[in-house]
Amino acid sequence: MTVRDIILVQERDLKRTLDEPYIERVTGITGADSPLIKVIIGPRRAGKSFFAIHHLSRNRNFGYVNFDDERLADLPDYDEILVAVDSVYGNPKALLLDEIQNLPKWEIFVNRLARQGYDLVITGSNSHLLSSELATHLTGRYLQTTIMPFSFREYLSLSPHELTTQEKVSALYQYAQGGGFPEPLVKKFPARDYLVTLFDSIVYKDIVRRFRIRSVQGIEDLAMYLLSNVASEYSYTSLARVTRSKSPMTVRKYLNYLEEAFLFFSLPRFSFKVREQVAANKKIYCTDTGFVAAKAFRVSENRGKMYENLVAIEMWRLQQQNEASVWYWKNAQQEEVDFVVQQENRIMALIQVCAELHDERTRSREIRALLKASRELLCNNLLILSEQEEKIEEAEWFGMKGTIRYVPLWKWLERPDIKDTG
Repeated sequence: MTVRDIILVQERDLKRTLDEPYIERVTGITGADSPLIKVIIGPRRAGKSFFAIHHLSRNRNFGYVNFDDERLADLPDYDEILVAVDSVYGNPKALLLDEIQNLPKWEIFVNRLARQGYDLVITGSNSHLLSSELATHLTGRYLQTTIMPFSFREYLSLSPHELTTQEKVSALYQYAQGGGFPEPLVKKFPARDYLVTLFDSIVYKDIVRRFRIRSVQGIEDLAMYLLSNVASEYSYTSLARVTRSKSPMTVRKYLNYLEEAFLFFSLPRFSFKVREQVAANKKIYCTDTGFVAAKAFRVSENRGKMYENLVAIEMWRLQQQNEASVWYWKNAQQEEVDFVVQQENRIMALIQVCAELHDERTRSREIRALLKASRELLCNNLLILSEQEEKIEEAEWFGMKGTIRYVPLWKWLERPDIKDTG
C-alpha cells in the first residue's frame, strides 16, 4: 500500500468521524486564531481527534494524517506524507497531525512545517514526550490545550432533557462508576470491558513497548495498586515495598511513565517550604474514575474516595489550564484537608469531600481540619462537598471560627468554582 493509499483510507475515516454524533466540549482550543502551533494533549480515546477535527472543519479545508499507524512510522522520507496529503486534500495549508509522538523525530518535521507556513494542529497521548520535545525545538511557538474524558457537565449534556435534582444525584454515582470516556457514553454500550481493555492497552502500547520495560509484572502490580488506592498518600519507598519492585527509583520511573500516559496524577502536600513539599508524601489519583470501578481490586465500595477523585480531576484541569495550583494539607496531628487551591500566591479555597455527613464524628473531623487549615493558611473560603447537603453554617472549634459552605457535589461538579460566593 502506498502512502497515498494510507492517506485515502484515513480520509474515509475522517468523513465517518464527521458524520458521528459530537458532544461540544466545555474547553475551547487555546489560541484558535493564532498562527502558532496548536498542541492538543490528553489520554487516548478522550476525544482529542474529534475535538480537533470539529474545530478545523468549521472554517477551512485541512489535511489529516493519523500517525497511530505503523506503516507511517517507518517512512524514510517524510515529504512522501506531504505529497500524499496535497494530492488527496488539494494542497491544504492547515494540517491535523494525530498522535504525532509515534513518528520518529516528529518535532523536527513539525518545526519545518511551521517554518513553511502551515497552520498546524497536533495531538498526542504522552505529556512528557510532547512537552520536552516542544520545549526544545518549538520554544514559544506553540499553545497547548488539554482534553480529558467528559467532565460531569459534559456528561449531563448527553441527556436529551433537563434533569431533576434527584436525577443529577443519581447521575453523579453513575458517572463515578462509568467514567467520562466518550465512546461508550455516546454509542451507549457498557463501559466496563472497554475501560479494562483501554487501560491495559495504554500500559502496554504507550509504556511497556515504548520504554522497553522488561519487568512487565512490576509496572502491572504498581498500576493495580494505585487503582486500588486512589486518594491515598504514597512514598516511593512504600510503593517499592508493596509492589516488590527492586528500588524506589524504579518505582519513581514507572510512576512517571503512568502519569505521562495520562493514567494517574499526583498532588503534593502543602508547605510554605519548598524542601518540605518535595520530601513529603504525595496523593495519587486516577484521571478517570471509570478505570477504578472497572479494574481496581476492592473488597467494598468507597464512595468517599471516588468522589474525592472526581474533585481532584477538576482540580487537575485547573492546573493544566494554568488557572490554579493545588495541594492537599496535613498537620502534625494527621488532620487533613483534601484540597488547597492557590491563585497568584493567594490561597483561594480549602475543600473537603465526603460521601455523606450523617456521622457526627465524620462531620466534626472535616470541620476541625478546615478550621485549623484556615487559621494556618489565612483562607476563609471553606467548602465541604457531599452528595446532597446544602447550607451555610458558622463553625467553631476551641476558639477557631469560620463560615463553611456545604455544597452538593453534583452541583459543584456541574459548575466548578473556587471563588467565595457565600
